[in-house]
Amino acid sequence: MIRSRATMGPTVSTTDVGNRAESAAARFLERQGFIILARNWRNRWCEIDIIAERGGTICFVEVKYRVVSSHGDGLEHITASKIRQLERGAVMWMANRAADEPIALIGVAVSGTEYIVQAATVLT
Repeated sequence: MIRSRATMGPTVSTTDVGNRAESAAARFLERQGFIILARNWRNRWCEIDIIAERGGTICFVEVKYRVVSSHGDGLEHITASKIRQLERGAVMWMANRAADEPIALIGVAVSGTEYIVQAATVLT
């Protein structure tokens, strides 16, 4: 039997999926003691999914979502190019602040239809 799109359930846009994954990551970070300062910060050169602070360190977070992790979790898909873009964005964001806090780049992997955070790590 071939199922029609109507019987397969509602279609979810990639924007919705990204927003759900980023919301799951933000909730995870808040449970870890982070304060969320911004979400989806962007300028003409880059976008940062989440900017958070904990213990005086400003953290710039890249969120990667995978439905299944059979081809690797989301952290494995954060490229060197993306890390450089995150670094540039962090410098630009920090340039607008009067303070001189230390920074960290963090990757958060989210997976599954329940949007479960699988891993979080400091990116180098």
